[in-house]
Amino acid sequence: MPPQLKTLLPLFAGFILIFLIARHFLVPESFGEKGHYRFNSIEDNKERVLNYAGKEACTECHAERATLLQTDVHATISCESCHGPGMAHCANPKTVKLELPDQREFCGKCHDFNPTRGKVIQQVDIKVHHIDKNRCIDCHNPHAPWQIKK
Repeated sequence: MPPQLKTLLPLFAGFILIFLIARHFLVPESFGEKGHYRFNSIEDNKERVLNYAGKEACTECHAERATLLQTDVHATISCESCHGPGMAHCANPKTVKLELPDQREFCGKCHDFNPTRGKVIQQVDIKVHHIDKNRCIDCHNPHAPWQIKK
């Protein structure tokens, strides 16, 4: 047996042993029980508190906005993408208010110029586009952006 193998074989066996010990402690107990995932995660997820109500819940009370939004470029985006989680608001609409994003940076998350986005999303350079205005909603209605406010 070459002398290199006498050194490498014990090292290789040691690495395999360390891997098997680490795998024993790091892989969750229910992993692979019913598929290639941690089976107990299903029960864990059932116990989580829901924060998002969904677009349908928004439509129940805000039908006029929903109708306007259907013809909008934002029609496929959930209301909660901009206004935040709405489950608490649905439960107590008079006391729990949703976020009303009105800062340029918020709109810029999607609409600031980024050449990797392509032309699917309308892009502007928020650093130079009407910089004298503080907020995008001073000119643009996010529920009907084709209507420019005067």
